[in-house]
Amino acid sequence: MISEADAHTEQPTLEGRKAIITGGTTGIGRAIAILLASYGVDVFICGRTPEHLEDALQRINQVGRGDGIAIDLGDPDNVRRFFDAANAYLGGLDIAVINAAFAAEGLSDTSEDKLRYAIATDFTAYLLSAHAAADILGDHGDIVFIGSMSAHVLGPSSTIYAGIKYGIQGFSEALRKELGPKGIRVSNVEPGKTGSDMQSPDIPPEEQRAMIGRDEMLRAEDIAVGVHFVLTQPRRAIVQQLTIAPRMQDSE
Repeated sequence: MISEADAHTEQPTLEGRKAIITGGTTGIGRAIAILLASYGVDVFICGRTPEHLEDALQRINQVGRGDGIAIDLGDPDNVRRFFDAANAYLGGLDIAVINAAFAAEGLSDTSEDKLRYAIATDFTAYLLSAHAAADILGDHGDIVFIGSMSAHVLGPSSTIYAGIKYGIQGFSEALRKELGPKGIRVSNVEPGKTGSDMQSPDIPPEEQRAMIGRDEMLRAEDIAVGVHFVLTQPRRAIVQQLTIAPRMQDSE
């Protein structure tokens, strides 16, 4: 008779762990926060609007425990403010999910102000968040970046967003090698086309629902399950990069 130890690797429990999720009030970040809370993780989230924050926290506290603040990480000074607030609430940190991002169009279709904001939110805030997380984590824990399949599909209308996500991909791989010996795992989860506010107005909500029904688009909860998989591997193992695509997504 085969024992469970022979058939399945150990899966560390998440209960009692402490996590921050940037951009945790909507879309993928919200789904991740809710799922982790349902597994007994204390979560602290942020988002740009108080209304979305209130809605997300209501759901999080129906299944677990969490808090957060409304703050714009596009202002670099706000990254440290967020992590200080999270550390004060949680009393430590085990998991940092770096997810907050801003949709961007092609370079020639974007004003300089929007370009600067996209870089500040999608790149600078990612690196500053990783820096702050590593400082608090110390010698243990996980940093999970939410990247994008855009890093692999470099289309002409995605020069800013895809270019930044390509940079995040390289940064996460190098950071894994830097922080791994210190006890911190670094992973990069890259979603394909996923239903969220970021798809609007190009793809309205009703069309997103139809695409999900046709397996051409993912639900945010699909990505949350992927993050849960990453976090529940034994400490000796690391999922360096996880790409999650809709079964019917066009790869052209």
